[in-house]
Amino acid sequence: MSLLRHFPNRRALLSAIGATLLAFSLTACGESEASLNDIHGIDLTEASFGDGFQLKDPDGNVRTLEDFKGKVVMMFFGFTQCPDVCPTALVNAAQIKSLLGADGDDLQVLFVTVDPERDTPDVLREYAQAFDPSFIGLYGTPEETAAVAKAYRVFYAKVPTGNSYTIEHTALTYVFDRQGKLRIALRHELTPEQSAEDIRKVMALR
Repeated sequence: MSLLRHFPNRRALLSAIGATLLAFSLTACGESEASLNDIHGIDLTEASFGDGFQLKDPDGNVRTLEDFKGKVVMMFFGFTQCPDVCPTALVNAAQIKSLLGADGDDLQVLFVTVDPERDTPDVLREYAQAFDPSFIGLYGTPEETAAVAKAYRVFYAKVPTGNSYTIEHTALTYVFDRQGKLRIALRHELTPEQSAEDIRKVMALR
C-alpha cells in the first residue's frame, strides 16, 4: 500500500520528502573511514544535523541521547492516531528487535510525537508500550516539537478531516550508534530483515 494514499495533500508531502532526501544526499555523500558500506538505508555518517534533543518521557523526565549511551537508538516521528504508517513502523521495530536476538537488548526504540496536543503522556505510554514494553514515547510543547523536527529535517503538517485533523509527516526512522551519533535513515519501505542487517552494522561500530 502506498504511503501517500493516506494523505490528501500528496504534492506537499512529496515535495517535503524529496527536499529531505536531497538534503541527505548533499550532507551524507562524503566518504569516511567510519562510513557504513552496503547498507539498505541512507548513510548519514557525514550528516551535519541531528546531534541531539531534549524531550520528556511519559513520566515527565527530560530525556536526551546521553540517556541511551551504549545502546543503538531507533527514533521515529509520528502520532498515535496515525492510521497506518506509524503503527507499521513500530510493528517493524518490534520485529527488528526480535530478529536481533540477544542483541535486541542493546536496541532502544523512541517514538517522538508530532501531535503533542492529543498525545498526552498516558496515551503516549500506552501506545508505545503496546508494541514493546521497552519502547519509549517522547513529547514536547508544540514549540519544542517544531524545533526538534526542524533539527532532524522532519516535515509534518496538520490536515483538516471533518471536525478533526490528521497529520502528514516524514516517514523515516533514524538510527544512532552507541555513542549517540546519527548514522542511518531507514526508509519506510524497507523490510524488518533489511533494517536489522543495517542495525547490526551500526552495533558493530566502536
